[in-house]
Amino acid sequence: MAKQSKHVAPYPPEFRAEAIRLARTSGKPHAQIAQDLGMTSETLRLWLKQADLDDGQRSDGLTSDGLTSDEQEELRRLRRENRILREEREILKKAAAFFGSFFAQETGSLR
Repeated sequence: MAKQSKHVAPYPPEFRAEAIRLARTSGKPHAQIAQDLGMTSETLRLWLKQADLDDGQRSDGLTSDGLTSDEQEELRRLRRENRILREEREILKKAAAFFGSFFAQETGSLR
């Protein structure tokens, strides 16, 4: 059975980009644009906030550390890589301990 993703974005990136473009250029209230697109105004507000952060138009962020979307993705990737490396290190430590005790028994050494 395939492992399912923890999070699936309900809107494709193209939809998100178009919603942001409409909100920035149409002159309509954001609540009206959100309603017309079948989404909540809070979702649109958060998308606009993140887009402004990504574009360097604001310095506060959706995250406590104010990361851009690219930085958030890199952080996720690095955390995932770090987790895998830690798991691999633990496996190697256990293998070394196992083989170390095996060879000690074979040679009669107690270390």
